[in-house]
Amino acid sequence: MTRWAGARFLGLRVRLLLTFALLGVTTTAAVASGSYIQARTVILQQAQDAAVMALTEQLTKVYPIAQLPPTQDDLTLLAQRLSDREGYAVVIYRDLRAQGSEGPDLLTPELRQDVGEGRIAWQRISRDEQPWLLVGTQLRFARLDGTSRPSGLEVYSVRTLAPEQQSIDRLANLAWLTGGLSLVLAVLLALLAARGVLRPVRDLGRAARRLGEGDLSTRLTVRGTDELADVARTFNDTAGTLERQVGELRRMESDARRFVADVSHELRTPLAAMTAVTDVLDEEAEHLPGDAGRAARLVSRETQNLTQLVNDLIEVSRFDSGTARLALDDVDVAAAVTASLRIRGWLDRVRADLPPGVVARLDPRRLDVIVANLVGNAFRHGAEPVSVRLRADPDWVTIEVADQGPGLDPQVLPHVFDRFYKADTARTRSEGSGLGLAISWENARLHRHGDRRGSLVADNAPGGGAVFTLRLPRDTAAAGGAR
Repeated sequence: MTRWAGARFLGLRVRLLLTFALLGVTTTAAVASGSYIQARTVILQQAQDAAVMALTEQLTKVYPIAQLPPTQDDLTLLAQRLSDREGYAVVIYRDLRAQGSEGPDLLTPELRQDVGEGRIAWQRISRDEQPWLLVGTQLRFARLDGTSRPSGLEVYSVRTLAPEQQSIDRLANLAWLTGGLSLVLAVLLALLAARGVLRPVRDLGRAARRLGEGDLSTRLTVRGTDELADVARTFNDTAGTLERQVGELRRMESDARRFVADVSHELRTPLAAMTAVTDVLDEEAEHLPGDAGRAARLVSRETQNLTQLVNDLIEVSRFDSGTARLALDDVDVAAAVTASLRIRGWLDRVRADLPPGVVARLDPRRLDVIVANLVGNAFRHGAEPVSVRLRADPDWVTIEVADQGPGLDPQVLPHVFDRFYKADTARTRSEGSGLGLAISWENARLHRHGDRRGSLVADNAPGGGAVFTLRLPRDTAAAGGAR
């Protein structure tokens, strides 16, 4: 989990840079290390072979030794003759020892043992951070019969490897320099690669954001024939298909809304006639016998419901078309709410907390619609007592409508202002159309002033029951229809 979180944290550009840098450093380190080791071996081998050859050539001038045992003077003379500018010689015969020039005593027991066994031996050592090459051999004593035997006279050549070490250090510095240049080159290549790869990706990301924001005409410029070009073409094809489908859906939705608006307007005339008839039926229903009276009252009630539904549909069509407008006036909010309750006969059934003197610039008709829907909804789906409380500050007017019913189910809350939504989907027939709260929400949002916009929120009270909170700006601007 951590590894993937880290991979998401690092951007694609950073990962490309790290990949190229790691590849460049690894390749350079492998090549430089191999070259360094090989060159170091060659340099040291050449120095070692040269030292052995130089010692062998010098020994031919004094080989073989004709007099044994040698004196100290003989050893000193031999050591001086074998010494040169590149090193000095050490000559040992049993307890006698001579050194051609001043220098540290570097002979090791391992080297002396190999030389004592009659072999030509060499050894590289480091003393006081200085590299040295030791080469040793044993001279042979000439017999009268022309043969020779080991003489016990050991000769050692001590040479500094400082020049070779300097050459090796230069190789190491060159390897480091090569590694640094390779790293810089790898980073430059990574930047170029990232630019070539990330530019189409960034273009795709911006295009996807514009498409998600609703700009269905967004298209990408296709460059080349590689995989990224295929992605761009696929995006363009997808965007084109989506634009056509969304356009068709919008056309169908527009047709459906226009159809609903047209039908609603066409129904107003016959409904007006039906309403006049039902007024007569209401007056005569009490005098009609049995089923006739019940049928008259049913027709009257259903005609009223149909009239309300048609009016609601017409109002919704205005919201959808953006033609809904506010008729603003300076309103005494407490008086307007009280009048709305009195007209519907709810004044004695509602607990009203309406402080006087709260004046706001609102649309009184739309305020009446909101209050009527909220209080009526509380009576139908909640439980009494129903309370209406008014609060105000310099910028906002707040009206709360609460009941003591079971409250709203958490699954209902996100959809309570949706059109035609009913909490009890099993009921095929109910008192309301499911448009009242949706229209109230739209009416609240029509009221705005600058960045302040009206709102209607549904929630449950801590002690139980549903609470609807209406907030309207006190100074609504003279504009409407904005969604």
